[in-house]
Amino acid sequence: MSQSVLEQLLEMGFDKERAELAVKKSDGLPDAMDWLEKNQDTPMEDLLAEEEAAPTVAKLEADGSVAMSLVCNECNKKFRSQREAEFHAEKSGHTDFAESTEEIAPLTAEEKQQRLAELRQKVQAKRANQSIADKEDQKRNEQIRQKATKESQEMKEELQRKEQIKEAAKKRQEKLDDLEAKNRIKAKIEADKAERKRKAEEAKAAREGRAVPAAAAAATPAAVAAPARPAASHNEARLRLQTPGGNIMKTLPAETTLFEVAQMLEAETGSAVTKFAQNFPRKVFEGSLDFGKTLKEAGLVPSAALIVQ
Repeated sequence: MSQSVLEQLLEMGFDKERAELAVKKSDGLPDAMDWLEKNQDTPMEDLLAEEEAAPTVAKLEADGSVAMSLVCNECNKKFRSQREAEFHAEKSGHTDFAESTEEIAPLTAEEKQQRLAELRQKVQAKRANQSIADKEDQKRNEQIRQKATKESQEMKEELQRKEQIKEAAKKRQEKLDDLEAKNRIKAKIEADKAERKRKAEEAKAAREGRAVPAAAAAATPAAVAAPARPAASHNEARLRLQTPGGNIMKTLPAETTLFEVAQMLEAETGSAVTKFAQNFPRKVFEGSLDFGKTLKEAGLVPSAALIVQ
């Protein structure tokens, strides 16, 4: 009997060591299943330690009576064998047992089959619940992984945007420095021309024995200063930006890049900006090359109307 119960327990997927202990501490498959279900979370070390402590059983007096069962004096429940009594003691905590001459009728074959079917249903339900719990854990882990991947991607994109802004600002500064250097060279050339002209006038006047004309001397500083005058320029751009949600008016520095304008619109509208279109004259600004241009370089100064796409 014990070997058959053990084989059935192993077939159901129970651990061999626990199954053997369950067979030892119970009487039949139903009791073994109950014991395994009750002690499923108890470490084997604790179970083996509990096995050494057995309930106290009062023996029948020597009057010729034969013990047919065991009875719990605390709840009056009767048991067919020592194993059943021990199992009851573990579940209830009762310790006062005695032998009894009353015989307990054994389970019929139908009752045994019914109990076995119920126990198998419990095992299947438990496994189904565990499978659902495992799937929920997998789903939560996948959501955590996707969230971490999304956050990592967003951080990467944010770093790329900052690098693009930094690169655009660097190029803009390089152009300003280059323009300033060209203006200095141009002013130096004009100053050299004016100085040579002045000296030529002085030499000519000395040869002719006359004083340097006052008009020529006065005109020289003006001639030198003239190239240094900055040409008239616009420092701001007034933009009318046509978005799907309506028109947006912006007045921005002429050195603002189209990339920075796109970032402002994305922050305000929540929609990505991939390109700008201008009807008169017909132009389309898109890609990293165009977005790196300033409003002045794109010909959008002093004012322009752009379609945001």
